[in-house]
Amino acid sequence: CHFSLTQHFHLHTHPRAGGWSPLSSDSFQWLEVDLGGRTKITAVATQGRYGSSDWLTAYLLMFSDTGHNWKQYRQEDSIGAFPGNSNADSVVQHTLQQPVVARYLRLIPLDWNPNGRIGLRLETYGCPYISDVMSFDGDSSLVYRLSPRPRQMARETISLKFKTLRNSGILLHAEGQSEHSLTLELVKGKLCFTLLIFLYISLSADFPASLCPLQRLVSLGSLLDDQHWHHVAVERHSSHLNLTVDRSTQWVQLPAKLTHWDLQQLSVGAGRGHSSQRPVVSNRNFHGCLENLLYNGLTLIDLAKQKDQRVTVGSVTFSCAEPVSIAMTFTSPKSFLWLPGATEPSSAGVSVGLQFRTWNKAGLLLTFELPKQGGVVWLYLSKSRLHLHIHRAGRALLELTTGSALNDGQWHSVELYSRRGRLTISVDGDEGATAHASPSFPVPMGSHLFFGGCLAEDSGQECSNPFNVFQGCMRLLTLDNQPVDLIMVQQRLLGNYSDLQIDMCGIIDRCSPSRCEHGSSCSQSWSTFHCNCSSSGYSGATCHSSIYEQSCEAYRHKGNTSGYYYIDVDGSGPIRPQMIYCNMTEAKTWMVIQHNNTELTRVRSSQGKNQHSVHFEYTSEEEQLVGIISQSEHCEQELVYHCRRSQGSPLSWWVGGPGAGRVQTYWGGAPPGSQQCACGLQENCIDPKHYCNCDADHTEWANDSGLLTHKETLPVRSVVLGDVQRPGSEGAYRVGPLRCYGDKNFWNAAFFDKETSYLHFPTFHGELSADISFLFKTTSSSGVFLENLGIKDFIRIELSSSTEVLFSFDVGNGPLEVRVEASIPLNDNRWHRVHAERNVKEASLRLDDLPAATQEAPADGHIHLQLNSQLFIEVSGSFKSGTSVSYTFKEPYELNRNSSTLPSSIYSDMTLRAENISLSFRTSQSPALLLYISSYYREYLAVLVNSEDKLEVRYKLDSSREAEVLRSRVRSLANGQLHTVTISRLADTVSVQVTHKHPKISAVSGSLQTAPFGYGIETMVSDFSLPLLSCSLCLDSGDLDPELARPASLGFTGCLSSVHFNSVSPLKAALLHPDSSPVIITGPLAQSSCGSSTSANPYAAETTHHLSGKRGKAVFVCWVY
Repeated sequence: CHFSLTQHFHLHTHPRAGGWSPLSSDSFQWLEVDLGGRTKITAVATQGRYGSSDWLTAYLLMFSDTGHNWKQYRQEDSIGAFPGNSNADSVVQHTLQQPVVARYLRLIPLDWNPNGRIGLRLETYGCPYISDVMSFDGDSSLVYRLSPRPRQMARETISLKFKTLRNSGILLHAEGQSEHSLTLELVKGKLCFTLLIFLYISLSADFPASLCPLQRLVSLGSLLDDQHWHHVAVERHSSHLNLTVDRSTQWVQLPAKLTHWDLQQLSVGAGRGHSSQRPVVSNRNFHGCLENLLYNGLTLIDLAKQKDQRVTVGSVTFSCAEPVSIAMTFTSPKSFLWLPGATEPSSAGVSVGLQFRTWNKAGLLLTFELPKQGGVVWLYLSKSRLHLHIHRAGRALLELTTGSALNDGQWHSVELYSRRGRLTISVDGDEGATAHASPSFPVPMGSHLFFGGCLAEDSGQECSNPFNVFQGCMRLLTLDNQPVDLIMVQQRLLGNYSDLQIDMCGIIDRCSPSRCEHGSSCSQSWSTFHCNCSSSGYSGATCHSSIYEQSCEAYRHKGNTSGYYYIDVDGSGPIRPQMIYCNMTEAKTWMVIQHNNTELTRVRSSQGKNQHSVHFEYTSEEEQLVGIISQSEHCEQELVYHCRRSQGSPLSWWVGGPGAGRVQTYWGGAPPGSQQCACGLQENCIDPKHYCNCDADHTEWANDSGLLTHKETLPVRSVVLGDVQRPGSEGAYRVGPLRCYGDKNFWNAAFFDKETSYLHFPTFHGELSADISFLFKTTSSSGVFLENLGIKDFIRIELSSSTEVLFSFDVGNGPLEVRVEASIPLNDNRWHRVHAERNVKEASLRLDDLPAATQEAPADGHIHLQLNSQLFIEVSGSFKSGTSVSYTFKEPYELNRNSSTLPSSIYSDMTLRAENISLSFRTSQSPALLLYISSYYREYLAVLVNSEDKLEVRYKLDSSREAEVLRSRVRSLANGQLHTVTISRLADTVSVQVTHKHPKISAVSGSLQTAPFGYGIETMVSDFSLPLLSCSLCLDSGDLDPELARPASLGFTGCLSSVHFNSVSPLKAALLHPDSSPVIITGPLAQSSCGSSTSANPYAAETTHHLSGKRGKAVFVCWVY
C-alpha cells in the first residue's frame, strides 16, 4: 500500500504547494511527521522545493513510536546517510532494506544545495501495522498451560517482540514433566537462551539419586535495553536450534537429551517453576512491553485477551506503557553541553547527578570552576574508573577514584555531592563504589558547567580539559536534585551545545556480531573495535590469516626438519590448526596422523562371541582429517591381519572413509570393491579357491596385509573380525597411522605466454574478509594480476609500475588503494611474493619482505564486498611473452628468506633434491625440443634431439655457469620410430636412459666416461638442487639460451606420450582435463594413438599442422610439486 505524509509536501505538486523550507538553513533543523499510528514503512522519496534552488543532497532518517527516544535508521553495514536530490524537480526514492515500524518519522538535513536553502517535498510508502501488545511492570506475569499435553513435534517455534529500559529480566520460562525447562532472559542487555534438563544420578548404592543439570546456554544481541522493539525467534529443527535476535542468527547443535521438548507450562514476564526440587529460577521479572507472542502458531496474547481458561493473567495491561527518557549522544571530539550553574556561590555545596554509557575507557564527564578558590573540578573516566580531580595553581588539591569496568556499554549512574565539609562521588548507588573526602575548602557549584568536553579555546569561556573528550550517551542529568530539561536544551532555550544528538542514544555495539575470526576476542571503543589474536593461531586486524603452514611440505621447504608442527590445512578457513608429526627423513615429506591403537593386537576365540569389533579414534578432528586427505597428493594406511582357522569373508570387514565411513570388503594391496586381498591379485594365495589367505580356514598362521592407498576409503574407522567363536580360531590385527604426502595447494602455477592469456574462475567470495597471495615474475613494467568486478564493487591487484604493486578495491565507500613500492625493479624476471588482505577493519598489502602497507576502512561504511562476475587471473596487454604467475587464494605458507640476499627472490629452500622424468616420442624432426623444466634464475633442465639426431640433456643449475650437456652416442633418434627416455636424479647423481639397446656412458663432474655393457648416461653435477617453476613440452623460444632458442623456435612436429615428471602427468591432464587442471595449451593438439608401437596408448598426442609456414607448436605449462 502507499500513502503520502501531508498534502503540502506531496511530490509532483503545483506551484502553490511549494514544500518545506525552514527559516534557517543550518544543522539544527528537522522535519517531523506524525503518521497517526504505528506504520510499517517500506520506502521514502524526496524532491526539492517547487520552482526554487532549494533541495537536500543528503539526510538522516529517524523513527520513534512516541515522538521521543529517536532511533536512526541505518542501512546494512551501518550506513546512516541517504543521498538526496541534485535539483528541485527529480524524485529520488529509497527502498528500505529492512522495513521500519514507527508512528513518527524525522528527517534531518545533512547537506543541501550550496546556492540555495534547505527545501523538501517528502513521500513515504508503507502499510498500517496491527499487533497484539501487553505491558509488564515488574510484578506482572502471564502463565499459559499447555493442556491437553501437546504431541512431540520435530519442529517447534517461539517468537516475540519486546522493548524495555531495564537491562535484565525474564521474558519467558517454560517447563515440562520430563524435567525439561527453557528460559529466555535479558542479562545486561543481551538475550540469553537456556535449555535445561535435570537428570537423576546416583553415584553409588549408598547415596540417593540427586538432580544434576544438563545445560545449553546461548547468548545473542547487545544493548537491547534501548526502549526500541527487538525481534526474537527460537526455532528447534530436530537436533539443532536457531536463535534469532533482530538480524543476527546463531545455530546450535543440541545434545541428544535436549532434542525433544516436553513443555506443559509457559510463564511470561517471570520465572515460575512448579517443582520444588529444581533450582529457583531467576527472580528478575521483566519490565517492559511484549508484542506478537507466538508458540507453535498459538497467539498467546490474544488468548489472554479472550480470557482463555488455560491462561492465568496477573497485572498485565494490553497496551504499551512507555516511560519518557531523554538521552543525548556525544558523537565527536567537538561534542559538549554547557549548562548554567549557580548564579551566586552557595555555601550549601554542590549536587550533580547523571547516567552514562560508553565503550571508551577515558573521557571527561563534567568540569566547572571553583569561583572563590580559583580552582577547577574535573569528573572524568580514566582506565574505566571514575576519578574526581580538584586542581588549583598547578597542583592537585584533591583526588578520588572509585568504580571499575565502567566502559562496558551499560548505563551507570554517577553522583557528585558536597555537604557540610564532606565530598562524595558514587557509582550506581553502590556503597562499595563510593569514595569520600573531607576537603579543607568548600566545593560550591560553579556558574558554568560543561559536560563531555569544552568549547573551542578561542571561545572566551573558562573551560579546560586536559583529558579525553567523552563519547557516549548521557541521560537523567540533575543539578541540585532538579532534573535538566534536555528538550529545552535542544530548542536552544537552555544552555548551549555542539555536536550532540538530543533525544536519542546512538551507541552501537561493534562486537555484536563479532567480526573477529577464529574465536578471537573483541573489544571496542566508541569509533572502532580491536581483535585480540593471542592464542588463536591467526594474525591480522580480524585474526583472519593463519600463522601456521598448510602442510608438512611447506615446513620442509622452509628448511625445517622432522618434528611436531601445527598444520592449518585450510589456511584462513574455519578448520582449526592441529599438531601433526612431520616425517622429513625420506624423499617424500609425510604427514603422520596417529590413532588410539597402532600396536599389533591379538584376538583369541571366545565362546558366545562371534565377532570382535574395534573402533579407532584419531588425534585429528573429522574436518581436519578430511582436509588433509583432500589436499594431499597421496595417502596410505597399513592394515595387517594375521589369522589362524579363519573363514574371513563375509565374516570380517573394515569401515573407512569420511564421516562414519562405509563398509569395505577389500584388504591391503587390492582395489576397492574387489572383495580381494593382495594375494588374490597376485594369484599366490595359499588356497587358489580363495582370494584372501584368511578365507582358507587353515590351521597354520597366515596373513593378509598391505597398504590401503585409495583416499576415498581412508582413514580406517573400525575393524570387525568374525569367526572368532570356534575353538582354535585366532587372529591379530594392526592398523598403522594415516600417512599422507604432497600438497596440492603448495605449487599451482600458470604460465602466461601471450598478451591475451588469462584464466577464468568462479566469482571470488570474500564479502567480509579475504586474503590473496601469489608469486609472480615478469620482464614487463606493468600489468593486471587479478580482477573481479561487481555491479559497483571490485577488487584488483596489479603491477602499476616496475617498482610498485597496487591493491585497489571498492565495497561501496568509493575506490581505495594500498600501494607498496620496492627499491629495486620488480620486472627482473625473478620471483616476488604478494600478499593482500581485506577485511571490515582495514586492507593490507605486503610485497616480499618489505613492511606491509595498510588502509583503514571507514568506521561507519559499507563492509560487504559484493562481486558477481568471473574472477580473472590474467596478464594485461603490456605484459611480454614469457611472463609467469603463481597464485593461491588462501594463505599457503610463509617463505623462509635468506637475509643476506635480495628480498625479492625465492631461493634454494624452494627446491627439489630428486626427480624422475620419463617420456616417449616419435618424430622425424631435428633439432627438436622435447621437454623444458625451468627454475627461478634461468636454471633449467632441457631434453632435446639435437641437429645430429642424438638425445641431448642439458642441466643448468647455476645461472653464472654454463650448462652441463649430456649426449648419447646413439644417432638416428629422429627416424620416426618410438623412443623412450627416462631421467632420474638423486642428490648429485643423474642418470639418463634411452630405450634398451645403447651402451652406458657415465661422467664425473661433467667429464663423461664410457662404460661397457651399460644402458644409459650417468653424471655428477656440480649443484644438486633444482628450484622448479614449471615444466613445458615443446616450448616457444622467448628468453631461452641461444643453444635452445633455435630448436624451440622450430616447434615440434611428431608424437609425445607417457610424459611424467614425478607424480605429475602434464600431457594426460592437457588431453583429459584441459579445463579443470592447471595446464595451458597453445597451438594445435590432438589426441592420438601414435605413442605406442601397437598404436594403443590412449594418452599420446601429435602435432601435424603448420601455422604461417612454420611447424605447429603445442605448449604445456604445469605445476610440479
